[in-house]
Amino acid sequence: MAVKIRFKRMGAKKAPFYRIVVADSRSPRDGAFIEELGYYNPATKETKIDADKAKTWVGNGAQPTETVRNLFKKNGILG
Repeated sequence: MAVKIRFKRMGAKKAPFYRIVVADSRSPRDGAFIEELGYYNPATKETKIDADKAKTWVGNGAQPTETVRNLFKKNGILG
């Protein structure tokens, strides 16, 4: 099973709010997920990520998407 760390879109129309989740790569964007790691609000640039959980999942082989990887780097989770 290929596991990805990616966004799950939430919020109102034209006012997105994203949760950072660990999900099977075959599941839909807003579908089932394994675990929630945090959230990102692009309107306020507010980010909250559980660094311990994120490092554990990356260490176990989960692949973050490009955008999530950039957020991890900004928050000091990835080098």
